[in-house]
Amino acid sequence: MTTKTPTTVAPVLIGYQRVSTDDQHLHLQRDALIRAGVDPERIYEDMMSGARADRPGLEHAVRAARRGDVLVVWRLDRLGRSLKDLIGLAERLEDKGVGLRSLQEQIDTTSASGKLFFHMMGALAEFERNLIRERTRAGLEAARRRGKKPGRKRKLNEQDLTAARALLKDDTITVAEVAERLGVSSATLYREIPGGRGAVVS
Repeated sequence: MTTKTPTTVAPVLIGYQRVSTDDQHLHLQRDALIRAGVDPERIYEDMMSGARADRPGLEHAVRAARRGDVLVVWRLDRLGRSLKDLIGLAERLEDKGVGLRSLQEQIDTTSASGKLFFHMMGALAEFERNLIRERTRAGLEAARRRGKKPGRKRKLNEQDLTAARALLKDDTITVAEVAERLGVSSATLYREIPGGRGAVVS
C-alpha cells in the first residue's frame, strides 16, 4: 500500500500599493509586487496621502487575506502613518494568521527573524509611550511645585484685563470691539472674563 504524501498549499500573496496624487511610484510598486509573485488581480490600491487614516484599499486587502496568506508591500511606509499604525496592522494580521512581507526592507513576518523585528518595534513603541507619559507627569508636578497651574497659557495679562473691564462698562462699545482692541477673539475675552459684560457691570 502506497502512503500518500500530503501536499503543501502555497500561501496566497495579497499585494497592496499606496500612492499620493503627486507620487510617481505607482508602476514601480506594481512591477515589484508582480515580480515577487503577486497575481495582478490580487493587488489592492489606495491613491491618497499618507496622512489619511481611512484606506479602503488596505482594508479590502486585509479582509481578503485568509489564514496562511501573506500581505506583500513594496515598502513599509505604504502601510501606516506612524510606527503605532504599523504595529497595530502587524498585530491584526498576526491575529488572522496572515503574514506580512516588505520587499524594500526585506522583512517577512512568516520567518522567525521577521516576527522578532516586529516584536522589538512593538516594545520600543510602548517604551516611547511610557517615556512621554512620565515626562508629562514630571512636568506637571514641577509646575505645581513652582505654583503654576497646568493648562492653557493666558493671552491677556492683568493690565489687559483691567482695560477690558473698563471698556466693557461702556455699553456703546461692543464685546467684539473690545476684543479687537486687545488683539484677541471674543471667545478668548469671554474665557478670560467669564460672563463678559454682565459680570463687569453687575
